Amino acid sequence: MAEPERMHPSFINAIRQKERVRENLSKIRHKIGVYSAKGGVGKTTTSVNIAFALMKKGFKVGLLDADIDCPNVAMFLGIEERMEAKIPLKPVEKMGVKVASTAMLVDDIKKPIIWRGPIITKMLGDFFENTDWGELDYLIVDLPPGTSDAPLTIMQLLDLDGFVIVTTPQRIAATNSIRSGLMAKRMSVSVLGVVENMSSGTISDNTKGVAEALGVEVLGVVEQNQIFNACSDAGKVPVLENQGIMEAFSAITSKITG
Repeated sequence: MAEPERMHPSFINAIRQKERVRENLSKIRHKIGVYSAKGGVGKTTTSVNIAFALMKKGFKVGLLDADIDCPNVAMFLGIEERMEAKIPLKPVEKMGVKVASTAMLVDDIKKPIIWRGPIITKMLGDFFENTDWGELDYLIVDLPPGTSDAPLTIMQLLDLDGFVIVTTPQRIAATNSIRSGLMAKRMSVSVLGVVENMSSGTISDNTKGVAEALGVEVLGVVEQNQIFNACSDAGKVPVLENQGIMEAFSAITSKITG
């Protein structure tokens, strides 16, 4: 009698890890990624302001900096506290939002984090599987650029509600944003919509092209504003400092929650 087929141990381990992640994050109602394959379009700015706009609406919110080797969320928020390097990891709370980042685990955030893919993947696993996020309405995940290890791991491990794709009016940003959305769809993850950052105030043709290519709507535009740079340098949150910026992100988050 032929022996039954056996699943390869690597597949078994992957399935078990996903089950552990699902169990650990079971008290989080919604998980949303903020993503673009193009760097420099403002994913971190968008993630931070979406998180705090949701918090101002009364939701319990967590913010994960999933850019493992180039983390910026802690600097954007002026966080100097450190997460204790023991399991379970405990996020740092900043003005009502729970925040986790590798920048809060290293001694000097100015030093480069020089890790190969497997270590980055392991760190992401710890943020999902071994971090005590508690009960949340929303976990916002700020992804790194590209379409390789880190975004792939996030799409495989997390049961995401979907991605917010960030782009700018430039054609190169639009091209890479389409790649981002198509990768998500290929991995069976929804695309919730597109945000045009650094906008002139009206939706550009390139951004309309991204939305059309992905079959989604433009969630909103965020106008170019020096207040963003000033707030980031000072560790302040733009939506908490400027009414116009709050209104823009409030409209975006209303579409996301709706």
